[in-house]
Formats: sequence, structure tokens, C-alpha cells
Amino acid sequence: MKMTGENRAEGSEITMDDVKNLIKKKDDIEEQIKAYHDVLEDVSWRRGLVIRVYYQGLSGGAAERCFSSCLQQGVGVEGPLVDAEGYPRADVNLYTVRDARHNISCLQNDHKAIMTEIEDALHRLHAREKAKRERDEAEGQEEAMEQQVTLPPAFARVDAVTDGSPASGAGLKVGDEVIEFGSVNTGNFQNLQNIAAVVQHSEGKPLRVAVIRGGQKVQMSLTPRRWSGRGLLGCNIVPLQR
Repeated sequence: MKMTGENRAEGSEITMDDVKNLIKKKDDIEEQIKAYHDVLEDVSWRRGLVIRVYYQGLSGGAAERCFSSCLQQGVGVEGPLVDAEGYPRADVNLYTVRDARHNISCLQNDHKAIMTEIEDALHRLHAREKAKRERDEAEGQEEAMEQQVTLPPAFARVDAVTDGSPASGAGLKVGDEVIEFGSVNTGNFQNLQNIAAVVQHSEGKPLRVAVIRGGQKVQMSLTPRRWSGRGLLGCNIVPLQR
């Protein structure tokens, strides 16, 4: 039986589908082995029937003892195929028995090989998944460190956001630390009047807003507009001490 691994390019990546296919092959081999064992059992059963007929001339315990004694020498996988005098047994189909035994032996070798291949495939699959997790974690940590290094210091913090307001609709949240608000940024911020001036001159126009949230930079578009509440934003921003 030609195994799947012989057809797979060396070093190619294993997939879960490959593992499932190997398991299916294993199950098929086990079904075939069972079928050949059933053949040997069937041969033993037919032999027992012949023996019972042969000894039917005996009576009582003598017949049963002879019948049981002969059945204990049934064919199976290792039962003798010659009689006590060394001649081929005439009570079984020798070709059928030998063919079944040969196929069982070959299939058992195939089963051992595919079990090794399944074990190797699972090991490679788990090793690859572990390496991927470790790589993703390392990249995530590296990205977070780079972002922490490159992010400018915040100049203001959001300490209130009203539901239904333009600020709320844009995604602004309490605790967000502002690093960019339209044309105002860390480098040119002086006081909250800078933000107020930008808002007054940008009514109905989207403003680019960038904040630090949970150590990550978050960008959004905020359009100052009139709504049911006070002001054009619906949020409260306080300056941060530098």
C-alpha cells in the first residue's frame, strides 16, 4: 500500500485535511484487516460444521469432546495448515486461508506505517501552530513597543462624552488621550482655545482626530455640528500637564 507521505513533497506544510485523510486511510486499513479476520473465522466455522457432521455417528459426551478438541485447533491467523501426519489439511480452503493471512500481514505493516505517519503529521502540525503563535506574540509585542516609542505625548484627555452627540457617534470615549485634533497637535498645542477655534471654524466639516486608547493609537473622523445638546461636539476635553 502506497502511503500519502510518499507523494508529499519533503518539507511541505502539513494541514489538518492531510491529517484527516491519513486517519481515514487508517480506518480503511482497520476495516480491511477485520474483513480478513472474518474470512478466517468463517473458515473455522465451516470447518466446525464439517467436523460436527463427521462425528455425528458418535453419541453423547464422546462426540462433543471430539468436536471441541478439533475446534480448538481452528485456523485463525496462526493455526496449523497441516494435519498430524504433516499433510495439507483437507478440511479447510488452504488458498483462502493463506491469502487472508498474507493480506492481514501486509495490512498490519501498512497500519504500523500510517500510524507513524499520523504521529509525525500531528507533531509537525502542532509544532507549526506553536511557532505561529509564538511569532504572532513576538510581532504583537514588537509592534506595541514600536508604537509606544513612536506615539507622540498626548496634550488633552476626554473626561466626558454625551450619548447621541457628534463625539459619541465618532467613537470618542472617556479616558481617550488626544494627540491630534484637526490642525492641533502635540507640537503646536498651547491651550484649549486652540481646539475651540478649530471646532468653530469646522462646523459641518469632518476633523481628523487621533487619540491614545489602551496604549494604542486610534483614529476617527469627528464632524462638529449642532445637535440636541450643548455645543458642537457633546464632549468635555481637559488639558494634560506636560
